[in-house]
Amino acid sequence: QPELGKPMRNCYSLPGPDFTYGMYTHKRDGGVAEAIGHWDSVKARPRKRVMPRDFVAMGRRAVDEGCTKAREFALYYKFTDIRCKDKGILRYGGKAPPGMTFGKPARPSTPIYDIIQHRYKELWMEEQRARTKVQREIKKKVGIAGEVRENRTTFLRTHPLPVKPESFWHLQRFEKV
Repeated sequence: QPELGKPMRNCYSLPGPDFTYGMYTHKRDGGVAEAIGHWDSVKARPRKRVMPRDFVAMGRRAVDEGCTKAREFALYYKFTDIRCKDKGILRYGGKAPPGMTFGKPARPSTPIYDIIQHRYKELWMEEQRARTKVQREIKKKVGIAGEVRENRTTFLRTHPLPVKPESFWHLQRFEKV
């Protein structure tokens, strides 16, 4: 019987202190000193990228040559090999031309002196004043001339629709009588 509150003891004997648990890998490991001193760097091998075939260009050329049937197209594709052009400048290890830059240019820094003096608020207020002044001028011009914008209702009041002559409906068979 196990003691109260304790698990039952197993009867297995553990291996000695020189036993290694898990799988041992035969590898040279010099510790931190070797890791810092000797980096295992891999040299990139230059690899020629093979572009896919350009079937659109080959189809155009086949038509220019006079191919009209599927068999003729297949023979043309078999003996002609046109590849797509690589449009990426820096893709797959290409070199950038000198003087070429990427991305958006950085925004010029905002002068802190203008921020402290509320210069941007003043500029915005001037724009608003100018806009309201222009709107008042437009209102005055409309008010002086007395022009009222004409909508459909006012147009129909001044120009009524012509009255259609009244005709009574008759059955089709009585029209000939």
